[in-house]
Amino acid sequence: MKRAAFYLRVSTLDQHPESQLYDLEQLAAQRGFEIVHQYVDHGVSGTRTRRPALDEMMSDARRGCFDVVMVWACDRLARSTRHFLEVLDELNRLNVEFISCREQLDTAGALGRAVVVIISAIAELERSLIVERVRAGLRRARMEGRHIGRRPLELDRDAIRRDRASGRSLRELAKLYSVSRTTIERVLKQPAAAVPITLAQTSSQVVENTPPKSVQ
Repeated sequence: MKRAAFYLRVSTLDQHPESQLYDLEQLAAQRGFEIVHQYVDHGVSGTRTRRPALDEMMSDARRGCFDVVMVWACDRLARSTRHFLEVLDELNRLNVEFISCREQLDTAGALGRAVVVIISAIAELERSLIVERVRAGLRRARMEGRHIGRRPLELDRDAIRRDRASGRSLRELAKLYSVSRTTIERVLKQPAAAVPITLAQTSSQVVENTPPKSVQ
């Protein structure tokens, strides 16, 4: 006899997970499953990937506490396709079957496995389309001359070096210039920029270094 675990979830506190429990108990009795545990997330949104009961269920699945996970509907387990497939993939690696009552999805059968493959393919296509749209947006931004990414920090590097030479700590400098300590360390490791010598400065130095002519 296979050991079955129920996962039930409702989004608000005024909803009752017992309405899902009745259908799951009937299906488990028809299949001849032994119900070993019920995991209930009461008042928890399905958009959250981390949920107390779901995390507990996955932890028990890794310990081999049951053979089948049963839900009333797929959206009780996860709202996003990506999270749904991640959970199914882990359950599959743990040799735990998945059954959804409303969709009549059973990964133990060939049709159920085929549906999961189709869902995976659609999710992969969706991810590829999102990546292509992002790349197209970046190309358009570059063509329009718009800046992409975080703008470079505008820091007075000479002032930072002077403050460091005066005895200020890295933490004090980071707080003073509103940057991270790592940024301060990177600035201090950079060589100081050489001061360019202008033509006027060169001329004045030549005049200063030329000895005066003796008066006849």
